[in-house]
Amino acid sequence: MTAVVRETHLEGLDIRRGKVRDIYDLGDRLLIVATDRISAYDVIMPTGIPDKGRILTALSLFWFDFLSDVTPNHVITADVGQMGPEVQTQADTLHGRSMLCRKANVFGVECVVRGYLAGSGWREYQAQGTVCGIDLPEGLKQCDRLPEPIFTPATKAESGHDENISFEQAKAIIGDDDATTLRDRSIAIYQKAADYARERGLVLSDTKFEWGKADGRIILVDEVLTPDSSRFWPADVYEPGHDQPSFDKQFLRNYLDTLDWDKTPPGPDLPETIVRRTRAKYVEAYERLTGKTFQ
Repeated sequence: MTAVVRETHLEGLDIRRGKVRDIYDLGDRLLIVATDRISAYDVIMPTGIPDKGRILTALSLFWFDFLSDVTPNHVITADVGQMGPEVQTQADTLHGRSMLCRKANVFGVECVVRGYLAGSGWREYQAQGTVCGIDLPEGLKQCDRLPEPIFTPATKAESGHDENISFEQAKAIIGDDDATTLRDRSIAIYQKAADYARERGLVLSDTKFEWGKADGRIILVDEVLTPDSSRFWPADVYEPGHDQPSFDKQFLRNYLDTLDWDKTPPGPDLPETIVRRTRAKYVEAYERLTGKTFQ
């Protein structure tokens, strides 16, 4: 394991820190650095997960390439040596966890696609028989496979939880044509990724995509199909009717639920055993999806 990178510092560059990523403004480009920060219940933990940023970056790069025949994306290069003089003083730290990307005007909705009934979708279905206003058949169980994947957009929140909205609301925010394009393209790449994941022994329950527009083209941006943005389940033990073991942060959340913590900042320090087991989940997801050994 490498040393934990919780923050990066590049002098003279404007930076915006998200929950996981440090994003530097390079004019018409962005330098997106995935750190080893981890959040749960919208709180960033004081303890990082070694290599997490490298795993997220490697997985995103794998998927961007895999999906390139379906949609263009924002990646220019992941080679730190080609990222310009501004970053070379921190090349060792940035190696493997950075992407130089085209700057895009990002659409103001999260594009969520669900193939299974889990999470907030399951809670809404129990109460109303719908997910984001979409009527679903009666009698579905928790984590059941849906008749077909559904597009369930959400508003993007700078802090706190995103809020599920209907497709009609999404059209009101970003316009009919763009909303329709994002829906159709999001479902198409979910389906391609889900079929591939199933071949690798994983169920892709749901995922969220971010899209932007650059030079008049709609492109896929941010991260894609990582355990931070997607719910992957092992197919060999998949069984509807209850929660499934997951490759996302559910393992960490389950630990936090055992603590006397009110889920507000600051988060608790994480013991070494939780750190190691969380890292192992991310590594396993990468290796099962890519067929490569994480190094």
